[in-house]
Amino acid sequence: MKVNKMIWVLVLIAVINSMGFGIIIPLLYPYGKKFGVTEHTIGLLTAAFSMAQFVATPILGSLSDKWGRKPILIISLIGTAISFVLFGLANSVLVLFAARILDGLTGGNISVAQAMISDISSPKDRAKNFGILSSAFGFGFVIGPAVGGLLSKFGMHVPFFFAAGIAVLGVILSFIFLKETNQNKNAKKQGGGFKISSLITVLKKPVIGTAIFTGFLLTMAQFAMIIGFQTFSVDDLKLSTSQTGLFYAGFGITGILMQLLVPAIKKLIPLQSVILLISTIFCFGMMMLTGFSTALVLFAISIGVYGLFNGLRNPMLNAIIADHNDEKERGEVMGVNQAYISIGQTLGPITAGLITVISVHSVFFLSAFYILIALLFSIRLITKEKQS
Repeated sequence: MKVNKMIWVLVLIAVINSMGFGIIIPLLYPYGKKFGVTEHTIGLLTAAFSMAQFVATPILGSLSDKWGRKPILIISLIGTAISFVLFGLANSVLVLFAARILDGLTGGNISVAQAMISDISSPKDRAKNFGILSSAFGFGFVIGPAVGGLLSKFGMHVPFFFAAGIAVLGVILSFIFLKETNQNKNAKKQGGGFKISSLITVLKKPVIGTAIFTGFLLTMAQFAMIIGFQTFSVDDLKLSTSQTGLFYAGFGITGILMQLLVPAIKKLIPLQSVILLISTIFCFGMMMLTGFSTALVLFAISIGVYGLFNGLRNPMLNAIIADHNDEKERGEVMGVNQAYISIGQTLGPITAGLITVISVHSVFFLSAFYILIALLFSIRLITKEKQS
């Protein structure tokens, strides 16, 4: 199968997978209230997925190095489908937690898809192809909540079964159309596969470790911002639920548009770490401006520009990691990267929730603080990448 065709098959699978995840996000709390889920336990329910994913993704990535990408991707999608069915059939809080943990444990879809893109891409096209894949995941997340809201009119459990159905569709497409991209599977490699210590040893790699930690900080910043975004939109700007949803969809679309411009940006600025630095500078400035916003217009502009430049984060970081990675450990390293992203997705909202006791604006300044630290590491990343 030609490289371009493989990429578009992966793109379709990414849209299906992320749309299924996006469908259930706005329904978690209202659906869970039937079983006694509170404002406190919804946070735990969300964190349960991220923590399970943190444990599982490096292991699944390592297994994809040994057994191949295709079977691990299919297993991950099957686990996602089963978790959605459990959610739809749930009759207690315990079943809800079991479903989210199962989805997290089999949530190697993203890291394995990234490893497949890395396998089939030349260094020249890697950032562009990662941008296309990130756009696909982003598109699914944007349209997923809208689909979930429409389907919920037929019953709160209907969106979960629909999400399970499209996950099964992803399994079928993967089985029929995807070709194995890991040419080194079954090859003996030093270290004997994934170890817990890999979470630390990977960070010690000069370029890869710096890129992963930078991504962790920027993920924390984004997910802290989301807490402030939701609170400020409702409590201060008095936006309705539908207006807030459309506003957030616009934020997601700006990132997708920037990811599609990656090839043109790469022609102007060849070094990926320099592109990352520039985008991080803009993100920091816009997040500071957001913290000072008191009206809709300034808030919308600053969040929109932030979303635009934040869209460069994943394509650049993933390309840098892939370019400096041993192909025999590609899946494991991508899994470790996704594990740290999962922790960032957990710690960002937790720290944001703690600091809201000061004010909602303090959340945006906290996010800006995380970005500032990431900015310092992105400067270090330029030096490390040039040295390598």
